[in-house]
Amino acid sequence: MEFSRARSVRACLSLHVFLIFAVTGAMLATGCGRRESAPDTAAATPAVADSSASSKTDDERPKIVCLGDSLTAGLGLVETQSYPHLLQQKVDDDGYQYEVVNAGVSGDTSAGGLRRIDWALQENVRVLILALGANDGLRGLSVADMKENLGKIIETAQSRNATVILAGMEAPPNYGAEYAAAFRQTYREVALRHRVLFIPFLLDKVAGVPSLNQADGIHPNPQGAAIVADNVWAVLKPLLDQMSAS
Repeated sequence: MEFSRARSVRACLSLHVFLIFAVTGAMLATGCGRRESAPDTAAATPAVADSSASSKTDDERPKIVCLGDSLTAGLGLVETQSYPHLLQQKVDDDGYQYEVVNAGVSGDTSAGGLRRIDWALQENVRVLILALGANDGLRGLSVADMKENLGKIIETAQSRNATVILAGMEAPPNYGAEYAAAFRQTYREVALRHRVLFIPFLLDKVAGVPSLNQADGIHPNPQGAAIVADNVWAVLKPLLDQMSAS
């Protein structure tokens, strides 16, 4: 499966982002800042592993697809600093025979991910890391619609025998405590209903820490992206161990 950067130019997405952190935890309004030059049906270039790390070619290895927005695409970072690329390094270092594919598109919502899911699952995808919804929360979109979109994405992946890891997000509290609480709870409900592996907050230990984020205060810098990769790896590695043993 070949994923290439699209060449079409998209208009910038102008959003006023408010980062408000509650005393009990970080609440991050995560968005794109600007939209990358990519249509809804395109994704960032996948990480390419060194050929010495695998006896199989990239086309032959089963895939781990990271379906997400700018946090996955690695907005503001070079490709090798994005968390999917860092996951590929961890996969290779531990000797697993998988190719990690970066299917992140800046500005994407859960609805955009639903439109792209058939494309993202074209090849032999064994694991889908679903990290969408941040832009739904940033725009104050319907939590019920997001819940339905995430559920349909998971059902599509499961129907093709892909194991799903759902990464939770946080909504900006400027939409009110009720919306923020409902937003957070939706991820837990979706994870339980569809029996998928769950990362409560993708940006855990990164959100709200200036030294781990870029100047926009939203997107992780290289050090922050490394922590995001660790957050995902903590759930992905045991799954790969289980899959290798079966």
